[in-house]
Amino acid sequence: MPGPKRPIRVLIAKPGLDGHDRGAKVVAAALRDAGMEVIYTGLHQTPEMIAQAAIQEDVDVIGLSILSGAHMTLFPRIRKLVDAAGRSDILVTGGGIIPPDDMDSLERQGIGKLFGPGTPTTELIAYIEEWAAEHVSA
Repeated sequence: MPGPKRPIRVLIAKPGLDGHDRGAKVVAAALRDAGMEVIYTGLHQTPEMIAQAAIQEDVDVIGLSILSGAHMTLFPRIRKLVDAAGRSDILVTGGGIIPPDDMDSLERQGIGKLFGPGTPTTELIAYIEEWAAEHVSA
């Protein structure tokens, strides 16, 4: 009989110059309360710092909070860095103020589902748990 599955490991990051992290902290707490292991990197992280932390921490998911408008640059950059390090298995997802057309474009570039302001945390918890059920082994 297999043992209990290990917790889903999630890195929450605030890339770029955006100085507002209340939402990221709320999300981190909600994911932790849902039984996930959460690493929060803090404000003003470069894509390189985020990718390096994700690989060092052996995470399953990178959740980015971007309110600065730089989402079309930051999401793909982090995806490329993680892929280049041989970790294309990591889900890159997140949220912020992102127009629906940009969300569609980012999804086509290998970014997971993105969430706008006011999304209930239960929705993103369910999304990560469903993704992990298919992609994360114990």
